[in-house]
Amino acid sequence: MRSSDFCIAGGGIIGLTLALELHRRGAEVTVVERDIPLKQASQAAAGMLAVRDPDNPPELLPLSELSIDLYPAFLDRIERLSGQRVPFQTTVTYQSVGHSSLRPAINLPTGLIPGDDGLSRLEEHSLDPRQLAPALLTAVRNTSVVILDHTTIESAPPAGCLISTLGPWGAPPAAPRKGQMLAVSVPASFGLDYVVRTEHIYIVPRLQGPRAGQAVIGATVEDAGFSTHTEPASLARLRGLAAAFLPAVADETDFPIVDHWAGLRPYTPDNLPMLGEIEAADPGSTKRFVATGHYRNGILLAPATAHVMAELLTGEVPSVDLCRFAPGRFGKA
Repeated sequence: MRSSDFCIAGGGIIGLTLALELHRRGAEVTVVERDIPLKQASQAAAGMLAVRDPDNPPELLPLSELSIDLYPAFLDRIERLSGQRVPFQTTVTYQSVGHSSLRPAINLPTGLIPGDDGLSRLEEHSLDPRQLAPALLTAVRNTSVVILDHTTIESAPPAGCLISTLGPWGAPPAAPRKGQMLAVSVPASFGLDYVVRTEHIYIVPRLQGPRAGQAVIGATVEDAGFSTHTEPASLARLRGLAAAFLPAVADETDFPIVDHWAGLRPYTPDNLPMLGEIEAADPGSTKRFVATGHYRNGILLAPATAHVMAELLTGEVPSVDLCRFAPGRFGKA
């Protein structure tokens, strides 16, 4: 096998987006994936580009803002390489702000009730990861990037640098946090064209593509190892939480469940990603870097992560200060 400038371990949204960015900069890139690319969390996500979700750590904001600025060019490049357009599904989110001082939304859409909480209207996009994933994979395959399915790091070809984007399957302290989700069919007459999000629930409609007319409801947060089983009681609880804001969702006849699944989010103890170089035990060994731990924001942060990691890997000063995301903050990996 030929050598590469960079070998990326992990074929999820982060790994493939980084491969695409490094290729754009002229590098020879190989991606090794122990299973098949984009099979795990990349397609399980809801697809909210939640830059200003109040539950996000404030340290994440500069990286999030960079990522949303990069998103149009990112999607354009995917379309040019793959011939597949990935549209934004929604442009508005109604965010529960609890009893904070934020002003509640006015002119609420039909069917949406604020309950005891205020609702803030955010100009925020969402997309369907199940549209993004195949388009991204096709785009990468249409470059000189080599993707090796069913391949482990141990059998990877030689490279000048190794980057782990293995998510919860990488080294500690990255760990899996299970999230169960369901999708319901939404009557066209209901007019659900916005996202509803609270601390414990979100409702994300699909307006274009093969899942148009559905809405994703999620998600549980569970320490359940690598289990991806769904449980009827958990799905029922999610529907009940959603109905507190959209009462019509409780009607199982008009809003039947059409799908359910669970994904594994890559979690770190401080809810921040790990981006940077890992200290090598042997100074003469291959340089190793990590880009993982994006938790609930992998889809949002993929373009910015690829951008700043490519800058770091090619000797440039990253556009965002990565000190807060240094892998060494948890000790030796």
